[in-house]
Amino acid sequence: MVYLGRPSKGCQMCRTRRIKCDETKPTCNQCAKARRQCPGYRDEFDLLLRNENQAAARRALKANTAAASSSSSSSKKATASNKNAQPHPRQQALQLSRSQTAALTNSLSIPIEDLATCHFLSNFVLVPPQEQHSARGYNHFLLPLLQQYSNGTNREEITHLQHAFNACALASLGERYGAPSPGRGRGRLTTGKEKETLLRKGAEEYTLALMATNAALRDPVRCKEDGTLAAVLLLGMFENITARQDTGSAWGSHVEGAVQLVKARGKKQLKSKLGVQLFVVVRSQLIIHNFITATPLPMGVSWWLNEDANSDPTANACERLNLLTAELRSEAYGFFSSPLSFSSSPASIAAVEEFLARARALDAEAVEWFATLPRAWQIESIPYSSSGNENIFPGVVHVYPDMWTAAIFNLARATRMVLMSIIVRCAAFLVRPGDYRTTAEYAFAARTASSVVSEVIASVPYHLGHLPPRKDKRGNPIENSLNGRGLGGYFLTWPLACVVTHDHVTDAQREYVRGRLRYIGDEHGIKYARVLFGVNLRLPSMLIFKDGKLAAAAAASKIPGANSVGGSAGAVMRAAGLTSRLRSV
Repeated sequence: MVYLGRPSKGCQMCRTRRIKCDETKPTCNQCAKARRQCPGYRDEFDLLLRNENQAAARRALKANTAAASSSSSSSKKATASNKNAQPHPRQQALQLSRSQTAALTNSLSIPIEDLATCHFLSNFVLVPPQEQHSARGYNHFLLPLLQQYSNGTNREEITHLQHAFNACALASLGERYGAPSPGRGRGRLTTGKEKETLLRKGAEEYTLALMATNAALRDPVRCKEDGTLAAVLLLGMFENITARQDTGSAWGSHVEGAVQLVKARGKKQLKSKLGVQLFVVVRSQLIIHNFITATPLPMGVSWWLNEDANSDPTANACERLNLLTAELRSEAYGFFSSPLSFSSSPASIAAVEEFLARARALDAEAVEWFATLPRAWQIESIPYSSSGNENIFPGVVHVYPDMWTAAIFNLARATRMVLMSIIVRCAAFLVRPGDYRTTAEYAFAARTASSVVSEVIASVPYHLGHLPPRKDKRGNPIENSLNGRGLGGYFLTWPLACVVTHDHVTDAQREYVRGRLRYIGDEHGIKYARVLFGVNLRLPSMLIFKDGKLAAAAAASKIPGANSVGGSAGAVMRAAGLTSRLRSV
């Protein structure tokens, strides 16, 4: 299957008669003038790749014949000059093989831009099976929108989407420079020159996408269209793919923009399949964004739990827990960043006890969610004790029904790690200045977090296509169809970030996770994972250290009102010398 260039857009009748079609829709004027029934137009999107096996075979046969003829002619001349000199049969075979290889290579060459498009679609678009709900996928809303652009439908209205898609496609392939590719003869996805070209063109497309998207956002009608929201989501994905430093603010600004678009679109967006798909993606990214920034949820939890978006009951129950945890983290973080947390007043103790109770209750719901999963969500556990494979951590390897299910599992696990951090931080406040590591809450959180970390690590081989050899019930080997797919690494970035920064991780586990983040950045081309590889945080211990320092500084400070609600938190932090050190925490 090879790319054959831009196919004719003419109708079937004009192409058969070999005349120029004016491409008028739904019926061309050429057929109308000739009083013929116009059979319609082909789908240009489906004709980009066509079977060329027979044509390639004919070209190869022609090359072989030419090579054989050339070899025969040379042989006759050599015989005329020296009757005893005969070409060696192996040399003849080598000449024929070279000519055949050259003919096939030329016929199967694909432009690098088209290779980037195919690479992105195969690596970052997850299309659910026909029998499953459309929400069990990722980025699959791009296919019908891009097909509209390819068909010329609403082309002007979704130019920003096409530019955003091109930017992500070019960048995703360019960032995978040096990654092995069995599909190319030279064994690598891109060369150094191709990488430079792809990244340059990707940056140009990104600039065009920003300009076109801003123009669409200023239009009161176009700003509510599916193509505009999809373009904003792709712009955020581009930031993660090309990150060279912590670009969380750049990605976060696109997420916040997508949230505002969803708000403006209202409930009407949930009446279409595309609208539901886009809503679910924005909601998932909002949860991660709020976990990172600890900002309040826009419109509140109930708004995002709209019944019209309840596609899968199990996944929706998990999303509810994620949203409630994000809300709790925002409230708890706001409290610990306020002067109220500097003292152990009755109001402060009551607030922290409430946070602690809510965190324990949410974790109990998460435990219940895992225990009552339907049969279709069950995972397979494979014992793995070997320590010679850097891609698999010794212990257990999990195999999931599909990539979408695996992503939901890890989001739930990341949520539990956030809850454990909240529990430990609250326990430390309640026993301050005592040692929080002697409390029952700390022991519970340590056990839970260690178990969750092991489960996330057990999911890594499935996401990255590094499952150990398996056999079915008949003893036949099972092929791993997810090998090297970029979406697995993209889904893993957030859970691995939670693991690598958590306190309750062994040195061996942390080193393994850091290696996988580096692998995702280098081999999958998701450079934000490479940025996370260099992060050196330990949570919640660093947050507890900050809380203790602030409390001590407030107690020793003579600043009026430092221990009251209206006190100066910034002044206390400056007195403690923590302003610059703790910004990142």
